[in-house]
Amino acid sequence: MRYAANLGFLFTDLALPDAVRAAAQAGFDAVECHFPYETPVADLRAALDETGLRMLALNTWPGDRDAGEFGLCALPGRQDDARREIARAVDYAAAAGMDAVHVMAGRTDGGEAADACFCANLRFACDLAAARNLRILIEPINTRDVPGYHLSGTDHAERVLDAVQHDALGLMFDCYHMQIMQGDLARTLRRLMPRIGHVQIAAVPDRGEPDAGEVNYSWLMRELAEMGYGGHVGAEYRPRAGAGSTAAGLSWLSAFRDG
Repeated sequence: MRYAANLGFLFTDLALPDAVRAAAQAGFDAVECHFPYETPVADLRAALDETGLRMLALNTWPGDRDAGEFGLCALPGRQDDARREIARAVDYAAAAGMDAVHVMAGRTDGGEAADACFCANLRFACDLAAARNLRILIEPINTRDVPGYHLSGTDHAERVLDAVQHDALGLMFDCYHMQIMQGDLARTLRRLMPRIGHVQIAAVPDRGEPDAGEVNYSWLMRELAEMGYGGHVGAEYRPRAGAGSTAAGLSWLSAFRDG
């Protein structure tokens, strides 16, 4: 299995290009990020070229986080803002040589208008992405960490995929979020495998390194390989020892590879 360091949570004491270099030195096979927009894309691309790593994906901008926004794309009345951020994300991802853009839905009332808005913006995103040889991903996020998030389960995600019906659209399956919301990870992964574009992991319930907690990830990674998953697994966890301590908590990486 190939593992990607999520630089939104790992090596956060470093500037993004230096975090790429640190991930390469630590033995990761790729990297991914959340919101790299303050980093000039040329600086990021230089670090990727230097290390030979690929940056897999980024997120659309979440909006006004101080006001509690966590995505714009399912918010009725915010279509212009959402599409501007989708276009910015697609441009940045293409320039950096990434594979995908995660389009963040946001907090909504869960109604039909929000769903229709989300689907319309996803069609817009998919058309832009397909023209740049990129994919669009949607991710169910647990409502314990993000109350009111519009997309919080795989059943809903499947309905969205069915409604949009675009070859560029896939599912990001974050095992941390889905263990909290649904459980039964192996069976759900197997059922959804044809629609999964990316997988992420973190311990449950503390979102720390994936070698502790209630999910046996070393077993689940073997199951994932047997399912034929050919992508990377994103390590999107918060180091238990705090910011700047990523390297001290990486024993899981070699252990998972040996396993």
